[in-house]
Amino acid sequence: MPRPPNRPRRLPLRVWDAATRLCHWTRGLLVLAAWFCAETERFRLHILCGLGVLTLLLFRLIWGFVGSDTARFSHFLGNPRLAVRHLAHFTERGPDTEIGHNPAGGWMVLVLLAVLAVQVVSGLFNPGDTGGPLAAHASAAWAELAGRVHEANFAVLLVLVGLHIAAVFAYAIVKRHDLVRPMVTGTKRLPATLRQPRMASPLLALGVLLLALGAVVLLKLLA
Repeated sequence: MPRPPNRPRRLPLRVWDAATRLCHWTRGLLVLAAWFCAETERFRLHILCGLGVLTLLLFRLIWGFVGSDTARFSHFLGNPRLAVRHLAHFTERGPDTEIGHNPAGGWMVLVLLAVLAVQVVSGLFNPGDTGGPLAAHASAAWAELAGRVHEANFAVLLVLVGLHIAAVFAYAIVKRHDLVRPMVTGTKRLPATLRQPRMASPLLALGVLLLALGAVVLLKLLA
């Protein structure tokens, strides 16, 4: 069937590198595993999962400056008014032309990373059953505050994760935009007129991951 004359040709375009995708899914699985281990009183595994999340957070922070175009903060963090304008037209159905995160999604990513960072840092000093690696080096007042923040912030994290998942379904139902497949395959069907974003080297990604892992291992050894 011939393409309608007013509809531009769409081709598969690589929008997400493997490192960003693996970081995204692995981070989510580690958070889920950390929650399960805490609920089942497997506190040593809970700490290991938390350190894994910290490693991926450090990786994502660095990757946000040196990674592929679509992974860089400068690519998806624009004027907040653009995010508000994007949400204001949410119910308008149209073809997906976003390379990477849309204006609202980019800010959601930043908020999620910030809340995850609070969760991990507070966990390092949490003196409760989990016994954070840095709890022994904190004052009693600071350790108590860390424990309270760790518990309360997890509720905030759950709300944000729920909103994130709901938004993915809303885009699929309302706008007919599939946000999951590109984060699995790395490719997205976009107008042929759009330019392929630059993808960073996998070796660079490995080097950044090893740097982040080394920092976390050093933290654990010095604790």
